[in-house]
Amino acid sequence: MSEQSSPGKWQLQAIVTGLRGAREQWRTQNGRSSGEKGGRELPSREAMQRILEQLCGALFPMRLGPVDLREESEDFYVGHTLDTALTALLAQARLELRYAARQSQTDQANADSEALRLIQGFAAALPEMRVLLDTDVLAAYHGDPAARSVDEVLLCYPGILAIIHHRLAHHLYLAGLPLLARISSELAHSATGIDIHPGARIGPSFFIDHGTGVVIGETAIIGERVRIYQAVTLGAKRFTADETGSLHKGQPRHPIVEDDVVIYAGATILGRITIGKGSTIGGNVWLTRSVPADSNITQANLQLDCQAKK
Repeated sequence: MSEQSSPGKWQLQAIVTGLRGAREQWRTQNGRSSGEKGGRELPSREAMQRILEQLCGALFPMRLGPVDLREESEDFYVGHTLDTALTALLAQARLELRYAARQSQTDQANADSEALRLIQGFAAALPEMRVLLDTDVLAAYHGDPAARSVDEVLLCYPGILAIIHHRLAHHLYLAGLPLLARISSELAHSATGIDIHPGARIGPSFFIDHGTGVVIGETAIIGERVRIYQAVTLGAKRFTADETGSLHKGQPRHPIVEDDVVIYAGATILGRITIGKGSTIGGNVWLTRSVPADSNITQANLQLDCQAKK
């Protein structure tokens, strides 16, 4: 064995033994039996990455499908790709539901049949998701004077990739597969810098321009024809906790953005407040109160408002 590949060079046996000890300690502390043997217990990011790429191709075959695809074989490609992707997604859903049952110490017997039911529902919703995504693509095309075609938007815009992932992830989230949903969202986050929690409710014709640094929280509600720019945050103002200091989960804590709102770059909007229909929120605004419909909020008028209250 060469010096470069010699395990002795790194004292690997001692390191492997130490890592096994660390794993066993963690499992003991978290109620896991270190004596259990078996296969993978959690869904795979790598598997979900492949599944999402296949779903994107099936949703937009002539744009996001294989380079040599022809229209006459489009339906065959979509059917074959969906069969592959949905079968793989079913396997991941089974892993999540079995894991959830173990964590809650409930019966795992129905996990596989429930996974099948959920993925069948997901599959049936794909045509509706495609129609919804078409509104997002058109919103990006019409909302950006630099866009030369809807094809350019779909192929190039990070906001479109993020919203495709979100539409798919949101269905998984609502179906009761929050881990698969979160993996799907985080894959888009890693690729685009746009962080949309899969729980966020987003209406049609949604456009994120540029997109880097956008954060949209779990309980945010966004209406129709909303446009936001880079570095916008729709976040929580505070987190409530119980008497032990543990955070309450799932409480409404993110903004409601009504129809036809525009939010410019760098704006931070926090808490369960409402941005009224047709409002414009200027760049770098820090907002923690509701504003009525057709408001025009800038740093300047916020400063004047604060001075008037003194």
